[in-house]
Amino acid sequence: MRSLSEASAGVIPGARAIFTSRSGLSSVGKEGASRDAFGDFNLGLHVGDEDAAVRENRRLLSAYLGAPVAFVNQTHSARVIEVGKDWDFSAVHDADALVTTRRDVALAIMVADCMPVLLADTQAGVAAAVHAGRVGFLGEILPAAVSEMLRRGARPENMRALIGPSMCGSCYEVPQQMHDQAVAQVPQLTARTARGTHALDLRAGARAQLAAAGLAESAINDSYPCTGEDRDYFSYRRENVTGRFVGAIRLL
Repeated sequence: MRSLSEASAGVIPGARAIFTSRSGLSSVGKEGASRDAFGDFNLGLHVGDEDAAVRENRRLLSAYLGAPVAFVNQTHSARVIEVGKDWDFSAVHDADALVTTRRDVALAIMVADCMPVLLADTQAGVAAAVHAGRVGFLGEILPAAVSEMLRRGARPENMRALIGPSMCGSCYEVPQQMHDQAVAQVPQLTARTARGTHALDLRAGARAQLAAAGLAESAINDSYPCTGEDRDYFSYRRENVTGRFVGAIRLL
């Protein structure tokens, strides 16, 4: 099994960007504390796993990244918040994207089919982590995150984006009405399953939104696996009771 999928230095130079998997950090000899439906390395406190196991996994993630990790309570909103100098790691923060200019923290977004999108302009020293499921995506969480990065000095032509492991357009089946409403807003979302039923391609939609925000096509990487097809990753649609993996980013 894969252990940790890490962006190469050529993708986001000046940042460390990772997507964990079920087996988490086994590549560096660190076995996660979760078991059974939660793999070795569940990072979600809200899915029925033992709190102590999740907190140990989060501790291992923080140690691996060399910095404390900021998490949020994700609500499928378009809310972006900043991890500033006064960030309280013990508090519960409701949001679906995090942005920072700090180099001594990492940002994390939990997923199990939704898109984890990591963004950085390392020349300006600005990074963001975004949870983009269907509802948040249609609420324009990605443009909101980019806008917050620009407010802090980022420039679109210098930004890089990773669209991490998530459900692909061939697997994300939806009712026709849901498909038609979404495609009316973002035409690039339209897709079909292998059986010919209606589906949504959130990755294609994300590429379109990021390009519209000024990112170069070559700066957008969406080559990661489909969570519906690759059992190295948690998938809520496939398993229902399951853990959460994360996309995490830290400025160096």
